[in-house]
Amino acid sequence: MTPSSSHSPASPSTVRRIWAVIPCAGTGSRAGADGPKQYQPIAGKAMVLHTLDAFARVDRLAGVLVVVSAGDGFFHGTDAPVLVAPCGGSTRAQSVFNGLSALLERGAAPQDWVLVHDAARCLITPEQIHALLDACLDDAVGGLLALKLPDTLKQEVGGRVAATVDRSDKWLAQTPQMFRLQALQQALQAAGDAVTDESSAMEHMGLQPRLVEGSAQNFKVTYPQDFALAAAVLASRSNTNQAGTP
Repeated sequence: MTPSSSHSPASPSTVRRIWAVIPCAGTGSRAGADGPKQYQPIAGKAMVLHTLDAFARVDRLAGVLVVVSAGDGFFHGTDAPVLVAPCGGSTRAQSVFNGLSALLERGAAPQDWVLVHDAARCLITPEQIHALLDACLDDAVGGLLALKLPDTLKQEVGGRVAATVDRSDKWLAQTPQMFRLQALQQALQAAGDAVTDESSAMEHMGLQPRLVEGSAQNFKVTYPQDFALAAAVLASRSNTNQAGTP
């Protein structure tokens, strides 16, 4: 494929459905939790359910598919309005690839848009999802939420600072990341399991995804201390909503 930031496998003016894929097959080993971190409670319910609540409030989506490990019965006892595919792989890339295949089996079209989002980014808001959609629906490639690097960046050698790196063009990748289904599946297959996000796979194909400004609150719950921070943000939002209720 010829590298390009302005050419796409599909016409950007074509009206296509929009799906969301939530890979939910991770073990959460860095979180220090008892079991997969996406199912650990935050503010009274499993983390992933907060994530799904945000997507449920985006009426432009044709559906949300959650990719879980084989034998995972978590969603059997919930009323979450999602499709569940027990086809999780050993890596994120495998889980997303398998999830895209499951969407195709369920009637999605190759040129439909897909938003891939981390289950552990439970502070995503409908407004942020809409911002990504508005920025990328007519884009030739697609894009992702990201945040300009706010801190001074150091390069390390042997435990000591080797250099201070220019941060003016550095962004922290977030999710959702939004691409056309077939193009993303082909990119993941070509890039292999080493890629840690969908944008990297598209970049591997010579494409340049659009960066859409996200929010510092859209962080990925990864370490034990992140649970308390996420709970505090959710509590603050709840208090704000209650204060605004007549």
